[in-house]
Amino acid sequence: RPMLSAPTGGRRVCTMEALTELGIDQRVASQIGLRVYKVGMPWPLEPDGIRAFAEGLEEVLVIEEKREFIEHQLRWQLYNWREAVRPRVVGKHDEDGNWLLSPDNELTPGTIAHVIAARIQKYYDTDAIRNRLAFFTDQDAKASAYQVPIKRAPYFCSGCPHNTSTKSPDGARTLAGIGCHIMALWMDRAETFTQMGGEGVTWIGEAPFTGEKHVFANLGDGTYFHSGLLAIRQSIAAKVNITYKILFNDAVAMTGGQNHDGELTPRDIAVQMMAENAAKVAVLTEDVSRYERVTLPASVRLLDRSALPAIQDEFAATPGTTVIVFDQTCAAEKRRRRKRKQLVDPAQRVFINAAVCEGCGDCSAQSNCVSIEPVETEFGRKRRINQSSCNKDYSCLKGFCPSFVTVDGATPRKAKAADVDLTGVPEPVLPEAGRGYNIMVTGIGGTGVLTVSALLGTAGHIAGLAATTADMAGLAQKGGAVYSAVRLAVTNDDLTSPRIIAGGADLVLACDAVVAADKATQTLMVPSRTAVVANADIAPTSDFVRNRDIDFRSGLVERAIRKAANPNATSFVAADQVATTLLGDAIGANILLMGYAWQAGLIPLPLAAIDQAIELNGVQVAFNRRAFALGRLLAHSPATVEAMVAAARGPVADPPATTLPDLITRRVADLTAYQDVSYASKFSDLVTRVQIIGDDRLTEAVARSAYKLLAYKDEYEVGRLYSDGRFRAAFAAQFEGGAKPRVQLS
Repeated sequence: RPMLSAPTGGRRVCTMEALTELGIDQRVASQIGLRVYKVGMPWPLEPDGIRAFAEGLEEVLVIEEKREFIEHQLRWQLYNWREAVRPRVVGKHDEDGNWLLSPDNELTPGTIAHVIAARIQKYYDTDAIRNRLAFFTDQDAKASAYQVPIKRAPYFCSGCPHNTSTKSPDGARTLAGIGCHIMALWMDRAETFTQMGGEGVTWIGEAPFTGEKHVFANLGDGTYFHSGLLAIRQSIAAKVNITYKILFNDAVAMTGGQNHDGELTPRDIAVQMMAENAAKVAVLTEDVSRYERVTLPASVRLLDRSALPAIQDEFAATPGTTVIVFDQTCAAEKRRRRKRKQLVDPAQRVFINAAVCEGCGDCSAQSNCVSIEPVETEFGRKRRINQSSCNKDYSCLKGFCPSFVTVDGATPRKAKAADVDLTGVPEPVLPEAGRGYNIMVTGIGGTGVLTVSALLGTAGHIAGLAATTADMAGLAQKGGAVYSAVRLAVTNDDLTSPRIIAGGADLVLACDAVVAADKATQTLMVPSRTAVVANADIAPTSDFVRNRDIDFRSGLVERAIRKAANPNATSFVAADQVATTLLGDAIGANILLMGYAWQAGLIPLPLAAIDQAIELNGVQVAFNRRAFALGRLLAHSPATVEAMVAAARGPVADPPATTLPDLITRRVADLTAYQDVSYASKFSDLVTRVQIIGDDRLTEAVARSAYKLLAYKDEYEVGRLYSDGRFRAAFAAQFEGGAKPRVQLS
């Protein structure tokens, strides 16, 4: 008879959920001799209780995440038992050495159920067990074969100090540290990392055995105060050539922007580093005026952050341990403080003239900023500044591109919030929560996804239902993937675990379709059960920053979602477009989608409970109520909302050409305006000759390339593109306030 062990409360509830899925309740468990033992303290494993529990068992299945912490202790404690009475212990591996429970990532209820079903089938074999085992095996096979169309990886925030501070000289090697800046690992700016407080120490062991003379190491200010000082002290004692970049961001940003545990200033760090006998110390800052009344040690230089490349080159050539204190406030904290009027909000904003932009991507290379987004035009992919997310770091201006314009005193133009008339919109027939109705909310960190799950959970409690939420965010607050599971049921007994088991999602509310197309969400979906309401407006992924030509694969994303879900209950909604136009802010898209799903009869909560939850939330109550109502109207009458959008948005630019003749005609017209008819005829004659000898694909390639060559942007053409009316119209559509733009000419 088997025994199951769950080391923590979280795994126990997932184990109990797995048993429920397999149809094993207390009665069945007693009949087949199955026991569950919850370990309250994993180290040291209490011997008397586990011994009493294990007596008389044939097999012990240890269910724990990561490595074999409890499993090894259990094996040691049972080692001296006689073979005739000693139970077999399995966990990470089975008795033949094959993997059972992977040490990677978390163990989901579905994974646990699959393993339990396979292990107990020799003791207890029923149709239900066989069916569930076949289902989980099939889901595993699909998950293994599934190719994710595109990933949404977390990234430095717009205007993040690490966009600048983690840059190192070409050819230099940088060791990563613990903190937000660890994301430099997947930006090709750093390699390897250690535990907190071990930053750079690996170089001490490596340095004597390599021809490499010097490395850089990133070290956060919070880590410095916690234990990082010890790493620097060890490097100084070992006399290795290393430059520590102490990234002073004025907040513990990765965990929510808390203050440091104690008093800490760049001056304090500089003084301490000199006292520790660092070879050289420099303080670099975004604002030198902060130090007008600060006295630094005489040997410590104070410089603008633009001096970073020169200082890094100098320190790399300096024997011993050198230290750069890079002082720039966390961008997320700046944003919060500006909203609270605790920090001056710069008046300057940046705008890109798409007609002048060549889409080269140098602005992204200079700034590493996610607020520079792609815009698809007739003449190729260009750039624009997302005014909602821009944190005004201005590093993008370092490219000296004539398509960049700055403006002081202007504010982004916002559409006037539309009135939403729900007259004639009936309340839908709602599903029953029953023994469990499961909603998975997916989205992008920092866009209010967790607010949606919190509203649904709160509304469930208001309605008298049992409700749980389980948020999976991690580094997602930095623009990465967010998952939030919401479970609703009639009684608490029906919700053994807050997690959704494989194939158990009734609704996927895809505030971001890219995350819904990821493997973690796909495994929860089955065509026979899962409905989807998805945002059709796909936000660019962070990979665009480093790959200007990246294919966002929006078609594959949509097809993956439709294939995994019920095709008759899957809707893609232009939520961002509608929210921006009719609510004045794309942040309303998530609540809009929630309203759409409710009106479609996919959320088992009464309207009054949802409305009360929005009120209790206490943040932008009127805005969120309007967003929810707009989603309802969009579900009931899409044509009505489309007409509202068209009326509010006004004239829009023509979409890119979809036919070869149209593509050629537009370029002939533009080259005529560029110079004259004769000049344009050079283009049309060339294209005509190619059409005679080639197919449409060759002709299109020649037309695009020849136009780009002929429409070379010299100073006269740049002037024309600023004066032909298109720039004025685009600028006026983006800003209000009458401020004058200034073109950035090198």
